[in-house]
This record gives sequence, structure tokens and C-alpha cells, in this order.
Amino acid sequence: MLILVDCREPVLASYASAFRKEGMVMMGQTPEDFWDWLGSAAATDILAVEAFVLGEGQRHDALPESIRRKSAAPVIALTESRKLDNVLQLFAAGFDDVVGKPIHVREILARAGAIRRRSSPSPEPAVGDIRTFADGSDPLIGGAALSLPRREQRILEYLSSNNGRWIERERIFAAIYGACEDSIADKTLECHISKLRRKLRERLGYDPIECRRFVGYRLVRRADVRKLRPAINSQPSSGQVSLSL
Repeated sequence: MLILVDCREPVLASYASAFRKEGMVMMGQTPEDFWDWLGSAAATDILAVEAFVLGEGQRHDALPESIRRKSAAPVIALTESRKLDNVLQLFAAGFDDVVGKPIHVREILARAGAIRRRSSPSPEPAVGDIRTFADGSDPLIGGAALSLPRREQRILEYLSSNNGRWIERERIFAAIYGACEDSIADKTLECHISKLRRKLRERLGYDPIECRRFVGYRLVRRADVRKLRPAINSQPSSGQVSLSL
């Protein structure tokens, strides 16, 4: 999930639609609403934010520092003025990057991913046989690209970016559907994960997604699977696979 802060409702609506087409959830907020949200949001919701994009209408000198007290996600300024003085002021205020309009949302995603990778030992998020990309490219599964529906790809990218760490269901839900989304059925996330696990297992010969009740989900490497459960190398003749979620 990304958060865009801007005082103009048409801008928020336009970017929300563009991010949605890329399979990303963007929560648009006015500066006033964002200050309230930042002060009261649950830790799970804040951790689900992958980047903050700040447009027009807020105090640029104050927001980056306030955000960093609660989140390590990239903070990007979206500006209509690319004058040198303005850009330098934004960097001095603490922004990780400054981008000018017009800009494609995929470039924003790629820039946010590049900022996150600065603290990562690998060039792209990778766990065992799974490698994902911040620019929306198809993930590499067992060394070959695998085309996935947008929701399944986003779930895989989010799990991979956490490098094998446990992630609570609520945090995944917020990252994929948005912290304020209340119209999605409770079982929708589990359904997407179930389909994703089946496709990964068909490609890899083992289930790389571990699930633990009251803990969440995480990606595991092939070498770790036999410690957790027997690898599944065959499927029933009907082609159906029973998944334990």
C-alpha cells in the first residue's frame, strides 16, 4: 500500500485509479486527514505502507521527520516545480526522492523500490527460488518468469520483500487492499494466497509459503521445507490440491 497526500481531490482520485491498474492500493488523504491518521493509526497499518508520496498542500518541512518517527518507508515528494531551488529545499527537508509531474505510477513504484533496496544485501527481493521486482515485472520462480494475476503478484512481492520474516494476516491485508478498506470479504485474501501457493508448488515442487495460525505467513526456502512439512511432489489425479491455510 502507498499513501498519497495532496490537497486536491481530483489528483488523489486520478492517482488512485492509476495505481489500481498496476495492482497497487493507494490511500489518498488530504494533509489534515493525514496528520490525524499518522497520529492514530495502528502499528500494523503503518508497517503496511511501502511508500509515502507527498504532493501539494502540506508542510514539507515537517512531514518527513514526523513520518520517520513511525515508519522506515520511502518518503517521496511529488512536485509541479522542478526548479533547482525547490528541489534542493525538498531534499534538505528530508525527502528520499523528488519527482516531477507528470510521472507514470510505475516510475514511482520503481523509485520507491530502489530506495528500499539501499538497505538490502540483494539487488532485488529474493527468497530461495523466488525473486520479485519492484517495477511490476513478472517474478522469477525457479529461474523462469511466472505471470500471475495482479493481486497474487502483489502478495508474493510483499512476502518476498520481508525476506522470510513472519507477516501478520492483518498487515498483508492492509498492504494489498488498503488500511481503510472494509468492503473486502474476510476470505478473499486467503483465496488469493491459496491460488498462489498452488501455482508456486506446481512450478517448484514444494510449497514455499508457510502459514501458522495466529502468527501469519512467510516465504521459506527449499532447504527449510523438510523441517516444516514433507515436500509435495505429486498431485491427486483430479488435479485438485488440498491446501492448509
